Amino acid sequence: MIRSPLTIQNKLGLHTRAAAKLVDTAKKFESRVELIYRDRTIDCKSIMGVITLGAQKDDVLNMVVNGRDEEAACEAILKLVDNKFGEE
Repeated sequence: MIRSPLTIQNKLGLHTRAAAKLVDTAKKFESRVELIYRDRTIDCKSIMGVITLGAQKDDVLNMVVNGRDEEAACEAILKLVDNKFGEE
């Protein structure tokens, strides 16, 4: 199991397009990916779950990845977030 903080860096936060990219990335992996924010835990493969978090720019979420390909999944998601979901 891998636990990692991730900071939302794009100026619009986890809006629909960014959330869709995050979900699409998580779905590429077998591992379970969860996001924890403000005492809520959601499945990162659920678009509704990600959108309803309401995370904004500079918010810090905790990611928990567990499974056979957890390292690759964690790396891919962190890269997507660090690249501001390709928005800027």
